[in-house]
Amino acid sequence: MLRLRAAYEFFWRVFRLGPKTVNPLLTQINECINEEQIFDIVGKNKTKLSEKHVGYACKILWQFQKEKPDLMRNILYVRDHPQFLTLRILAKDKIELMDDDILVDVLHAMLRFAVEAHDPLIEHLVMEAWRRIERFDFKMLSKFSTCLAYQQMHFSPLMGKIADIVNRNLDSMQDLRTLSVLMVNISSVISQNFCERLVNKTELLLDTTDPLHFNSSIRIMQFLRNIRYNYLPLLEKCNHMFISNTKQLNLNTLSLILALYQSLQFNNFPFQILAREKLSKMIALYYDPASFVKLFVALGPLAGPTEEKELMLALQMVMDVLTSQQALAVVITMEEMNCKDSHLIEKIASILYKYLHVYKPVELAQITKSLIHLNLHNSEFFIILRDLLLSHLKNNVIPGEISMLVHVIATLPFPHLDELGLSRVEPILPQCSLSDLCTLASSLSKWFQYDHSYLDNIKLLPQLSAYAYRRLQKANNLNVLWEELKYVHGEWFEEELLEETILTLQRLADQITYRNITNLTTFIVKTSYLSPPMLDKVASVTIQQINKIHPLALHSILLPFSVLNYDPPQKDEFFGTCIQHLNSHLSLFEPHILVFLGFTLALSEYFPEDLIKEIFNIKFLAKLDSQLQYLPSFLNMRTHSRLMEFNRAVCLECPEFEIPWFHHDYCQQQYNKVNSSITVIQHKIYKMLGKILGGPNYVKPSALTPYGYTVDFEYILDKKKKPLPYRSQLEVLNKLSCVHWGPDTDNSRSELPPGTQRVALEFLDSRAFCKNISHLKGRSAMKKRHLEILGYRVIQIPYVVWNSMELSTKNARMEYLREHLFAEAKS
Repeated sequence: MLRLRAAYEFFWRVFRLGPKTVNPLLTQINECINEEQIFDIVGKNKTKLSEKHVGYACKILWQFQKEKPDLMRNILYVRDHPQFLTLRILAKDKIELMDDDILVDVLHAMLRFAVEAHDPLIEHLVMEAWRRIERFDFKMLSKFSTCLAYQQMHFSPLMGKIADIVNRNLDSMQDLRTLSVLMVNISSVISQNFCERLVNKTELLLDTTDPLHFNSSIRIMQFLRNIRYNYLPLLEKCNHMFISNTKQLNLNTLSLILALYQSLQFNNFPFQILAREKLSKMIALYYDPASFVKLFVALGPLAGPTEEKELMLALQMVMDVLTSQQALAVVITMEEMNCKDSHLIEKIASILYKYLHVYKPVELAQITKSLIHLNLHNSEFFIILRDLLLSHLKNNVIPGEISMLVHVIATLPFPHLDELGLSRVEPILPQCSLSDLCTLASSLSKWFQYDHSYLDNIKLLPQLSAYAYRRLQKANNLNVLWEELKYVHGEWFEEELLEETILTLQRLADQITYRNITNLTTFIVKTSYLSPPMLDKVASVTIQQINKIHPLALHSILLPFSVLNYDPPQKDEFFGTCIQHLNSHLSLFEPHILVFLGFTLALSEYFPEDLIKEIFNIKFLAKLDSQLQYLPSFLNMRTHSRLMEFNRAVCLECPEFEIPWFHHDYCQQQYNKVNSSITVIQHKIYKMLGKILGGPNYVKPSALTPYGYTVDFEYILDKKKKPLPYRSQLEVLNKLSCVHWGPDTDNSRSELPPGTQRVALEFLDSRAFCKNISHLKGRSAMKKRHLEILGYRVIQIPYVVWNSMELSTKNARMEYLREHLFAEAKS
């Protein structure tokens, strides 16, 4: 097969000039089979070579390199060869004589052979191409834009000129390969409106493209990554292309696709299965460090126990020969995999130590973050890292990097800041984004708490707040503001800026569309701030533009309403519209996303029958079970928890569906893990309740209810509203015929005698309420609702009341508890 391919490529080179080629030198160049033969012809015919000969020789030289595996390419050997220098001199002298295609081919080849961008030949070629650019066809324009990208000219006026040409001629472009190359290269210099036109055009062309041409799909995803737009319809079409061509996907393409999926936060279960199976078979095939590291980075986050063990064994074999960049990629992946192997962690740290002097500030910050996450126990290494980070901080002038360095130093076990380091912060504040300002404020607060000698510099914190307020007040574009808010979090932001940020978002609410609505809802959920005007606007836009909203965005849109327990004025229309859209596209959703959707709707007391039937059947649960092994551990556990909670909600609130409760053992296991002992505060309250009710045996702390709820305290009142001790309860209840609650087989859960009441006492901390007001959030409201269905009287005591000045004494708290424990009896 390889011989046939080589023969095909040789004959393609021989005959591609066509039957009219009669130039003997071109024929000789065509017949060459390696670089030395090309150089021999150049050396013997310097005075005879025309611009066509020079261009063709350069093109063939690069063709030879393309045909070789990466490890066998000899780029630098060719570039430094004396006859290649001859070609460069000849090319420079003949630039004006070159045809447009030869001009661009020579520029492309020179850059591929690592000729410096400031070389006179490159500069002259670029200038000449700029002069002719309006007459370039799309294919030539595409290749020229790639040449500019090689030179890091993404933001140059020349790239802007190419973008303008594409914009003017977009309607006539029909070649997706050419367009996709141009899209990636011009992505840094185009407007939002132009981005949308390109996305729409690409979506149309992709429908008519041969599935075998999947490289265009990769470039489309690179474009979406560059413009930070995870447009789901286009991503799904690209994903379909990849799944259709799994056999053709090699290590390089799989590695690139998975990295793009990660950056776009796009997960596709079928593709992950295919990628994992394909990559797992490659573990034994790659022994060279470069290929193995690429495999390790791609497969590591997807690996199951077996693949992870094989990867770690193979990693030990190549660890000592890793380059600086390979070691960096490995430690980042080990962090993603939550590696627990202390020997490997220490080994990678020793490799990184050798290269610390060559890493850039961003890379040092990443190394620090990864090693802290991996729990490296090496204080000396962290001291060296801190000193290096501080030295970079003192010499840096880039706001984003300064805020990053300040943040990562603050995460070290022993943060330290000197006056020179602090002096770098104040001058860059006017240029900082909201994200940078938030990072600086949170980090400096930690520093000041750790080392009180710097309290004189605490004046920086009010300055940070002032600059942040100014940015919010000047904000006039919701999409631009979101880019600054995306990574903002922490106490400083919530205490200083959250309210002003909400006011700014309300001011820009008219800019909410189906394209940016999920950004807003994600922010609302993250901050737990209840803003009725914002949520009403979200509901209105959803109802009006539901046909434009991708079904996979529904969960993000519904989440703030359910989590914050808020009903918009158009509640039934809003939820009804979302449920109808969901029911029409159930097949699009991954199993774990459907589980999350079901629970989110249940929080708001909506139980779509189609969704319930889709989830609670053996086939779906088997598919979910097979998927869970591919999810990160935290998402795996969360999915298990949400399935249990949804199962409980359906059993309690929709018994007509006759869905069985199958999470009893799971709830018992979770209870045994978390509630094996009570806290000091719980013990104090337990003693207080014992005194009020008649003794400690009258109240049960951390009680497990039927269907797996845990309540802080449980007690029972008889028909005369007097407490029953638990031993007496058992004696009374054992005389009754047992009527069990659901699957719980504990006799203490039997039906109570007439007039007897079971009471659940819950102490609610700040997590049970919205950030800005004492409004009960969805989960706590659901728990109260379910406990009442189970026959409890529920008493919920908010933390703000329990910790108030009015209840600052033990006697006041005792009296408060007494009033609430028997409140219903008194009424």
